[in-house]
Order: sequence, then C-alpha cells, then structure tokens
Amino acid sequence: MKVLFISNDPTIFDSASDVRARMHTYALAIGELHILSLASKGACDRQEGNLFLHPVHTWKMFRVHVLTRRAHAIIGEYGIEVVSAQDPFEHGLAALRAVRGTNARLHVQVHTDFLSPWFVRGNMRMAFLNRYRRRIANRVLPAAAGIRAVSERVKASLITRYGPRIQEPSVIPVLVDAIALVPVSLPAHSFTFALIAVGRLEPEKRIEDILVALKLVVKKYPMIGLCIVGTGSKRGRLERITRSLNLEKHVLFLGGRPDARGLMRSAQAFIQASAYEGYGRTLIEAALARVPIITTDVGIVGDILKNNEDVLSAPVADPTALAHHILKLVEDNAVRQGLSICAEATAREYLALIGDLPSRIADDLAKTISL
Repeated sequence: MKVLFISNDPTIFDSASDVRARMHTYALAIGELHILSLASKGACDRQEGNLFLHPVHTWKMFRVHVLTRRAHAIIGEYGIEVVSAQDPFEHGLAALRAVRGTNARLHVQVHTDFLSPWFVRGNMRMAFLNRYRRRIANRVLPAAAGIRAVSERVKASLITRYGPRIQEPSVIPVLVDAIALVPVSLPAHSFTFALIAVGRLEPEKRIEDILVALKLVVKKYPMIGLCIVGTGSKRGRLERITRSLNLEKHVLFLGGRPDARGLMRSAQAFIQASAYEGYGRTLIEAALARVPIITTDVGIVGDILKNNEDVLSAPVADPTALAHHILKLVEDNAVRQGLSICAEATAREYLALIGDLPSRIADDLAKTISL
C-alpha cells in the first residue's frame, strides 16, 4: 500500500528524532509511506528505504495551497492510494483538494477534541480561527473514506455531531513508550511538596489556572511549589502572572526538557488544567511515572483513567477545585499512594491491550481502499 501523510511536524526531518523513528515503524507496516510536511530551512527531499520525506517551505497563509499542489503531484508521481491528513482543518482541506481527480482515498486523523465548547473560547483571534477550523472540518470529515479518532471521547463527539454523514471513526490511540524511566532530579528548590506541569505553554493548556490554585494553597502550606516544563507562546504572560500573584519563590519555569518523564518521577504530584485534549499523552506518561495525578476532565479521563480511582479530576476553568485536590494530596499520603498505584496499573493494562499500533494504523488506512 502506498500512503501519503500530510503533517505539520518539522521534527520528522531530524534524523535523530523520536518522530522519525516512529515513521519508520509505520512505513514497515504500511509498505510505502510518504510524508509531506512544513519544514525548517535546509530540509530537503529524502528517501530512507520505504520512507519518503517531502519538505515544504512556505508562509502559513499559503500553506493550504502549497500543500495541495505538492500533495497532488506526489499522488500522481508515486501512485499514492491513501492520503491521510494530520487534522480535519488546514491539512484536511489540503488533502481533500489534493485527492480530487485521482484514485487516492481520503483519510483524516482527529487528535484534538475540536467539538469541545472550550475549543472556540479564549481570545478573539483564536476563537475566530477555531470557529473557521470547525467549518473546514464540517466540509472535510463527511468526504473522508476513513477517520481515526485518538480516544472514545473524540469518537463520541464526532458521532454526536455528524451521525451517518461520516464513516464510523476508528479509535486508535497515540503511541506511548511503556518503559519505566529512572527518576531525574528536579532543579534545586526549597519545596517540600513539588507539583509538576508538563506541556506546551499555549492558551488551551490553561496553566494560569494552576497558578491561581497554587496561590490559594500556599496560604496554608507555604512550602509547596510548582515546576513548569515546556515551551510556548504564553511563557512571558505566565511569568507575569506568577509575579502578579507573588509566586516567584514557588514557581520554576524549566523550559523544554527531553527528560520530562524522569522529572515527573521526582515530583510529588502531576497537575494538568487543559481546556480540552483529544487524548492526553502526558496523563499516561505521568501514570507510568508513578506520580499522583490532578487533571481536568479531558481526553482519556473518565474513559481510561477514572476519577477518584486513578486521578483526581476537576472541571475546566476551576482553580478552586484544583486547589482542593492539591490540598487532598498534601494532607493524605494514603490517597497519594493509592492513586499512583492504581493509575500505573491502569495505564500498563491499557497499553498492553492496544497491541501493535503501526499494524492497526496500516489496517485502518487499508480499509479506506476497500470501501
């Protein structure tokens, strides 16, 4: 089978990246895999066995047009049978346009819970952009011969919204390495109870809610602190919020860290406050790190990780609820131990049931040809 992925991950062109290694495993399962993605300057077309890399260099405003034109050319040159878009938005639109006039089938991946009401909230610019993206999805998904959702939550939302107008989505989760990593010491700090948050510093992650919750908690337990791991456009804003709340002595911004999972193992609790998640890979990683988890009700929470059994779950945009959960973990060692033990067991059982993920992805793509 010959497949083209339309992606948006420049790290694919880094020969040492985990993503590149993962694409090789997909290529082995699929047969011949082409990847078309925006790339940094210097990346060039490359073939490594049955994996073909096709970089695109363009401004964001021209992305759909350039991806469409290049994808259409690749379909014709290599006889591509299935085009799989990374999302039902800009990449989905490019894929939809690219398959026109060809025999290639359209497959769409849905990695984010774009039908969550929180997807279209936030600042005016992002709210407008995400409403536009929903309109694109309304056009792309009914035209797809196959749809992959990364969680039951996302599948349920798609079926509720589109019903029989779309193919029934397959649920194929995100690959997470189940190997237990050794603890990595947190940077020097004075905390007796260290929370850790790991993720992109972007609006939908709502890190500010964690900061407000921390402010409420340090009034009673002044030796609690927070380590924030990740990079993103909102770091400056989050640093300003930290100062405005007088939390400078309680918060460490660690930037991007390849050893984030090891750092989790040295923390007393993991905390996440996302407005929406399609899956929530860091939740599985935190469970495997044997650290108790506080999270909003997003992604695989409720489906895989159960509230009050594996995690402590809070509503979105509720810092008071987050603060209550932090206090519960600080004050009850038995709850901390029980949650971490249950979450790790649940995560390992879940990952064991997933099976051979590259083969499942290949089978899902192949189904689009047989329709």
